[in-house]
Amino acid sequence: MALEAGLLEILACPACHSPLDDRSAADSPELVCTGDGCGLAYPVRDGIPVLLVDEARRPA
Repeated sequence: MALEAGLLEILACPACHSPLDDRSAADSPELVCTGDGCGLAYPVRDGIPVLLVDEARRPA
């Protein structure tokens, strides 16, 4: 389930305040921070972004 474009325009990474990019796969939807030094990936559960730094996946 893709997020609405209007929602993506207002969401920002809680850690660095950079925009988020919807890089959802069918099995693991997530929003990825576009910030240079951040890159955290936040899960989307039941169509709701979980924007908690503790829940984010760290970049490899």
